[in-house]
Amino acid sequence: MSSTVTRQTFEEVMVPTYAPAEIIPVRGQGSRWWDQAGRDYIDFAGGIAVNVLGHAHPSLLKALNEQAQKLWHVSNVMTNEPALKLARRLTELTFAEKAFFCNSGAEANEAAFKLARRWGNTNFGPHKNTIISFHNAFHGRTLFTVCVGGQPKYAQGFEPLPAGIRHLPFNDVAALEAAMNDTVCAVVMEPIQGEGGVLPATPEFARAARALCDRHRALLIFDEVQTGNGHTGTLYAYEQMGVTPDVMTTAKGLGGGFPIGAMLTTSEIAKTLQFGTHGSTFGGNPLACAVANAVLDEITSPAIAANVKARSQQLKDGLAELGRRHGFFEAPRGNGLLLGAPVVEGWKGRARDIMAAALKEGTWLLVAGPDTLRFAPALNISEAEVADGLQRLDRALAALATTLAAA
Repeated sequence: MSSTVTRQTFEEVMVPTYAPAEIIPVRGQGSRWWDQAGRDYIDFAGGIAVNVLGHAHPSLLKALNEQAQKLWHVSNVMTNEPALKLARRLTELTFAEKAFFCNSGAEANEAAFKLARRWGNTNFGPHKNTIISFHNAFHGRTLFTVCVGGQPKYAQGFEPLPAGIRHLPFNDVAALEAAMNDTVCAVVMEPIQGEGGVLPATPEFARAARALCDRHRALLIFDEVQTGNGHTGTLYAYEQMGVTPDVMTTAKGLGGGFPIGAMLTTSEIAKTLQFGTHGSTFGGNPLACAVANAVLDEITSPAIAANVKARSQQLKDGLAELGRRHGFFEAPRGNGLLLGAPVVEGWKGRARDIMAAALKEGTWLLVAGPDTLRFAPALNISEAEVADGLQRLDRALAALATTLAAA
């Protein structure tokens, strides 16, 4: 059997749930990575907002290597020091008082939704089970989380689906007010809808959601899987909104590339999940928690906060200029280093074509739906790396324009 693998190997041995790019990354350093042919790329994607400190960060490597020589796994029949340290730090850094660890954002959201249902049932009765979410939201790929998410395409073909979930227009206070009643156990929202187009919640909407949850005795759940861990300029986006949730989920950047997720809440609400009501075999894994502690050391530093602010402005200005010059997309929206540039009317549905053109020129970026280019680079990306990536994107857009003119 040959040890050589290529993109064709994916077609031969992998379940076809993805359609990965034709190139295969093999090595990374900072905000740059290299493919099998040795070509380098500027990483404006960050592994979909995961690699908050880029690739091969020395502090993360040190934490992983040190923990790997001590303890890898003990299961949740026992606790472990890295998990306890991480839980203590997260509760010190946020509104929360209790943490539940798992392996991904979907698992964190699954735990949050189960908590909400059980909380409503335990405290008010079985009628209090409705979860309100919003159109274009994304909360994961488990059966429960795709149903709470507001994109029906992800649930098609998996019927019958979990019931008791309502979807409303995002940022529509009147619609939310009309939908709230005694059956609602939770309202779940992203401070910025990531997969839905990098659409920020308005301050008015967030405040209204908080007030309505208080009035109707429902939990307010913030999905900060993508917005969290420094991407928006603060550790978590809720800090900028003047609104505190009852439950918050986090993952992606928390491990800087190592799989980990967490659900955070208050002590009173956490009482709902008593012994045996929920669990995760690998949740709180010592390796993952050791790396996450190292991530927090870095991303809570003033230097990282200053860099996010500076690089955000540099990227916003650069993208706005490229948008004006080439005419493919508009000025970006979003906060910090989680930005989305909506394509112009004539390019609706074709954001992926721009993403593919950028890849050819050595810049890796994302899409957020068919109409928005998404940028979620590492929080420590350098000024030079941003400038290089923008220059490559400039060449890609010029080449795309030339191709269109010749067609």
